[in-house]
Amino acid sequence: MPRHFLTFQDISREELFKILDEADRMRADRKRQDQLLANKQIALIFEKPSTRTRVSFEVGVNQLGGTPIVLSGNEIQLKRGESPEDTARVLSRYVDGIMIRTFSHSALEEFARHARVPVINGLSDLYHPCQVLADFQTIRQAQIKLENMKLTFVGDGSSNVCHSLMEAVALSGGKMSVICPPVCRPHPDVIEHCAKKGLKVTVSDKWDEMQDTDVVYTDVWVSMGQEGLASQKRSALEAYGLNLQNTEKAKPGHILLHCLPAHKGEEVSADLFEKHAHTIFDQAENRLHAQKALFSLLYANLP
Repeated sequence: MPRHFLTFQDISREELFKILDEADRMRADRKRQDQLLANKQIALIFEKPSTRTRVSFEVGVNQLGGTPIVLSGNEIQLKRGESPEDTARVLSRYVDGIMIRTFSHSALEEFARHARVPVINGLSDLYHPCQVLADFQTIRQAQIKLENMKLTFVGDGSSNVCHSLMEAVALSGGKMSVICPPVCRPHPDVIEHCAKKGLKVTVSDKWDEMQDTDVVYTDVWVSMGQEGLASQKRSALEAYGLNLQNTEKAKPGHILLHCLPAHKGEEVSADLFEKHAHTIFDQAENRLHAQKALFSLLYANLP
């Protein structure tokens, strides 16, 4: 059976740190040509448009010697009603791996169940694990130990990024708080899974949770595909925009992460964003290195 990466439930703590170590080596030697994917064809399916995911995966597959085949949602039959099961079975006969950026996480799971090649979750409505691999690489670059950190997510706690952060923090052994309005709490199933891993996520609508935070994280308030909820979301979250004042309780030397795109003046003020811009754009770059390292796990076991 192929090895998939749909959520952080698919890897162990040891494998997480091996991926991050490999990502650091790849960042340090960006011209290294591993040819890990030589003679391999990797389908990159985008049911949702993308900047960072599209470019980082296409460049990464090329740098590893593979051939990326980029397919938009309009170019495959999923949009016309072909089932995820049948699409996976067909593509498995053509390509050596599939990355898919999609809407329904349950459809993604169905896709992976029937694929005979590795499937990577480039984003679903419930999880965004590739983003969080890059986030954790960035945190380590800031000399913050994952197992000792406190990460505080502010904004829409029900977002796919927040869910993957929770799973990854549970895996690494750190602490996490979520500051959000009651209507934007993380999914209870994700909270329960993380609790089984030993992570008790503090979910609160109080800014006091910013205390002793090493990493402050935020994301857009209205995710792609939620445009019909835009007014409702902005109304619920208008008191949760980050700025220089409400981050003062975080630890001195804390970092701010944002997975981009940023709507400055909503989830983060322009001056706070620019104060941490170098780290945020390192975070964006690390999508490339972390995803290449993920291929190392899926295609050639890391040493």
